[in-house]
Amino acid sequence: MNIGQFAVLTGLSAHTLRYYEKIGLLQSVVRNGSGHRDYAAKEAEWIGFINRLKETGMPLKQILTYAELRAQGDATAGQRQQLLEQHATQLAERIRQEQEHLAALKQKIHYYQTHFSG
Repeated sequence: MNIGQFAVLTGLSAHTLRYYEKIGLLQSVVRNGSGHRDYAAKEAEWIGFINRLKETGMPLKQILTYAELRAQGDATAGQRQQLLEQHATQLAERIRQEQEHLAALKQKIHYYQTHFSG
């Protein structure tokens, strides 16, 4: 599929897709006879995973490291697992901190509700 179709499928802009290809996140993009990018549908799953990592706060540098390891095949599965485990630990800590912040906000809201409700 062309870049416009793939952009719609993945929810990313064509500019972002070109950037991902340039930095090596998308390595299996082929060109058709006219020289235009021709994306395989299976790449959408990879893009989805990249987006998931970004949404959970993984820095692009780490995502690139993961992509490089992925490109090396099964021999790097342990390294990829370790990278994801480290990220999951960091994410869990951030979630714990956010839950503390939320609890403090709810406590303040409760204070206003009980002391100033009219």
